[in-house]
Amino acid sequence: MSNHYKLNVNNSFQIDADQEKVSHLDAVSIDENKYHILKDNQSYHTEIVDANFIQKKYTVKVNNNSYTVKIGNELDTLIKEMGFEVGASKQVNAIKAPMPGLILEVSVSEGQEVQENDPLLILEAMKMENSIVSPRSGKIKSVVAIKGAAVEKGQLLIEFE
Repeated sequence: MSNHYKLNVNNSFQIDADQEKVSHLDAVSIDENKYHILKDNQSYHTEIVDANFIQKKYTVKVNNNSYTVKIGNELDTLIKEMGFEVGASKQVNAIKAPMPGLILEVSVSEGQEVQENDPLLILEAMKMENSIVSPRSGKIKSVVAIKGAAVEKGQLLIEFE
């Protein structure tokens, strides 16, 4: 794969760039995250205001105008075409018992709103207490788990709407 990039600016337009185009920019660092760029006899004062390397998303100021720039390469395009998105949110609709055990505590009820990582229940298995937390934010559709009940691996415990 080559060094070809697609820059999505403010979700409005795209710019294609490659290593050759970037190397022809006359850019001088004037401070940390601040640059002076000359392109086609035009002067630009730029600053990287925010950088999220994992999401490949940056907020950049060019002559005091802010832009949100998302950078993608050929691999990102290929992954998207295959139906996989890097960092796509997970959508879990059912909590099932990860192992056989005994329900010690149920912390939620039907209709309750929960946030990601909120405690849902405690499952005792192999003499250890396992806290099962919410994998996502959402509303509880049903609670099948009953305090004191024995459960088998894969048994439905909680459903999300």
